[in-house]
Amino acid sequence: MSNVTLTPLRQQYLNIKQQHPDCIVLFRLGDFYETFDQDAEIAARELDLVLTGRPVSKNERVPMAGVPHHAVETYIARLIEKGYHVAVCEQVTEPDGRGLVERAVTRVLTPGTVIEPELLSDAHQNYLMAIFPNGDSASGAWQRAGLAYTDISTGEFAVTELAGENAGVLVLEELARLSPREVLMPRSWVERGVSLPAHIHLTPVDDWHFERSSAEPLLCTHFNVRTLEGFGIGEMTVGVGAAGAALFYVQTTQRGSLAQLASLRAYSTASFMVLDPFTRRNLELTETIRNRQSKGSLLGILDRTVTAMGARLLRTWLTQPLLELKRLNARLDVVEALTRDEVLRAQIRETLRQVSDLERLTNRLLIQNATPRDLAALRQTLETIPVIREIISGNTALPALYDRLNPCEPVVNEIRAGISDEPPANLNHMGVIRPGYSEELDGIYHATKDARDWIAALEPQERARTGISSLKVGFNKVFGYYIEVSHSNTGKVPPDYIRKQTLVNAERYITPELKDYEALVLNAEEQILEVERRLFAELCAKLCEQSKALLDSARALAHLDVFCALADVASREGYCRPTLTEDDLLIISAGRHPVVEHTLSDGLRYVPNDTHFDSMNRIHIITGPNMSGKSTYIRQVAIITLLAQIGSFVPADEATIGMVDRIFARIGAQDEIHAGYSTFMVEMIETARLLAGSTRRSLLILDEVGRGTSTYDGLAIARSVIEYVHNNPRLNCRTLFATHYHELTELPNVLPRARNYNVAVSEDGEQIVFLHKVVGGGADRSYGVHVAQLAGLPRPVVDRARELLQHLEQQGSNYEMHPARSRGRAVKSNPDQMNLFSPDTQQEAANPAVTMLQAMEIDNLSPIEALTKLYELKRLAGG
Repeated sequence: MSNVTLTPLRQQYLNIKQQHPDCIVLFRLGDFYETFDQDAEIAARELDLVLTGRPVSKNERVPMAGVPHHAVETYIARLIEKGYHVAVCEQVTEPDGRGLVERAVTRVLTPGTVIEPELLSDAHQNYLMAIFPNGDSASGAWQRAGLAYTDISTGEFAVTELAGENAGVLVLEELARLSPREVLMPRSWVERGVSLPAHIHLTPVDDWHFERSSAEPLLCTHFNVRTLEGFGIGEMTVGVGAAGAALFYVQTTQRGSLAQLASLRAYSTASFMVLDPFTRRNLELTETIRNRQSKGSLLGILDRTVTAMGARLLRTWLTQPLLELKRLNARLDVVEALTRDEVLRAQIRETLRQVSDLERLTNRLLIQNATPRDLAALRQTLETIPVIREIISGNTALPALYDRLNPCEPVVNEIRAGISDEPPANLNHMGVIRPGYSEELDGIYHATKDARDWIAALEPQERARTGISSLKVGFNKVFGYYIEVSHSNTGKVPPDYIRKQTLVNAERYITPELKDYEALVLNAEEQILEVERRLFAELCAKLCEQSKALLDSARALAHLDVFCALADVASREGYCRPTLTEDDLLIISAGRHPVVEHTLSDGLRYVPNDTHFDSMNRIHIITGPNMSGKSTYIRQVAIITLLAQIGSFVPADEATIGMVDRIFARIGAQDEIHAGYSTFMVEMIETARLLAGSTRRSLLILDEVGRGTSTYDGLAIARSVIEYVHNNPRLNCRTLFATHYHELTELPNVLPRARNYNVAVSEDGEQIVFLHKVVGGGADRSYGVHVAQLAGLPRPVVDRARELLQHLEQQGSNYEMHPARSRGRAVKSNPDQMNLFSPDTQQEAANPAVTMLQAMEIDNLSPIEALTKLYELKRLAGG
């Protein structure tokens, strides 16, 4: 198109697009926002728009797709949700019919940098994260990683540095905890291929923005400091780079949003419980596996907050359990006080319902994006704080919150004096500033009062003069003020009326006198709007001086809301206060799964169960039939432990929780086809991470390890995992191991810290009843055929399965189902297959312990394997 003469409008668009090549440019044309070229093709596809064309030269048309201006935010939200960047190009001058309207990009929106309330979720943080890996980008090996994240809608800005061979795994854990909307990474790493969770949008940024030589000066300039030592990040290398890249990106996309990034917090992942992505998913902490909604998750049960700030804080607590006993007991003290005093709790919650999102209101104020109604909401929120302070003043458990709740009286007084009680939605309408606040503004109103009164009285006056009862006085931006008369009454129109416009059913007129008063009013309105905007900006600047106090009060309100929510759940659901200790006990009396007990049909009662771990009771091997509740039971132990370590009461009669540094939950598995992993491979990866990352203080939840492969392979893997956990001195951690391999019930005879448990079943002929009660001892049957019948398999299939099962049981344990036989006949199993728990039947005459010793290759045994063999020899020798 270089030899084609372009229209001025086309050239204007191309100049703007050149400045924002990575964005979909929404180009304002009158009442529509249009997209062109490839942007139009994307918009048409993603937004279900009609793709049309527009001539840009004599013989050239380009693709075009548009949306109406009044609905643009909805379409922007859909594009942002899909990960696109959007540049909004507005008309910055009014059309005058004499030349091209000037246009400029006024907003650049990306998933991690939106600030518009309609594009944000009240209950979710909107994190932008920057990750700076250090290592071999070609191989993907990470030795160290800097990680910074910010929510520019609240002003949160934090950074950490993760080091070691598992730095990449630690990054994945933080990604799972924070769930950022957008992640920034060096372009060189992105181009070589980086795999992130599917719902996270990845944005490449030029590598040099991550270099310390660029990042450190940028951070120092922004925070107006000479060194970063005061933030506790002076010794960081890649951490500083990540923080600098995040700041650069915000500066580029949302320059006005820099003001609220007033501090940078260094943090360490060692200060809170580790929960890897698999565990968060398997325990369904914030969303369900099936539909990724909070309803049906643990958060869905706990979230009885009444403010947006409280909802976000509760989510943070739930994804970041603490390891500090003192802080946890302080939280529990407050929850206990509110649980005991139902009247106090109800008063607080009722008052909190009047509170707006003070955190985001304050940050909109700081970035000069507040509206008149935002200030009215800010005043109303602050007016509730003295009421809340009065309510909690007598409670001995709440003095810290009382002190942090600052009424910010200077802010309230300024807003009361300057802003109307019910201001308009924006500064394009008069009436924002309260009468009496500004002599200049009051003078303009007074000078034009007669003109406005005259126009206000014109309609009844003209109706009386003309005798036209349907006569109307109206206004629009094109013609100004006018007098409208229906066609049936045009014969009564006075001679001083001047016809201005003909409509289908009416005529519109003006008079010279009306136009004179109109000029006075419209000129005055322009002056009033100009003065009100200036006064509003000055008032906002004054309020910004109190931003720290406002944010402190916002966070105190959020904490109070979360405490009340947790107390409300505890009171209504019958939760108890857990006792937290630094030892490795875990004792739960009558524990319940908080989500499952809510899903039970009317009339059904959740069956509670006990759990007991101590120094000599470390591994629970849990057997029992399908659908009996094994998975629910082991999940409930993990969830009760996690709840205790966020400072919540727990669903149990009593609970003593020795602090857990990490929970690993390997429950179920899914194919990861996009990564080329089968279900079994995913299971093994999760198990490998679990064994590599656990410590003695960890809690392991394992369900059906080894089921994704052949029976003997799976059984061998399951046993070796239990032995490893039991015998490795780094581990020996509290472990719940649910399995259908009944052969594993022999392990407590070999491993002294292992115990058998099973889920009880009541049998009556062919009928069985699942009692959902965990009792001591191992189960000897899985009742799989019965479950198949309950699931609705055809009767012939169930009958044939029962027949085959009986046949196989008669044949004994040396027979198995051969996968190659279509009729499912029993065939002799491989005689060379190792028998894990019994001496070889061909050598029954020999002492089994002697036989084992003779076959043992001592030089090839590791210390852990040797210890396991000793336990087996002791058992075989009858010890």
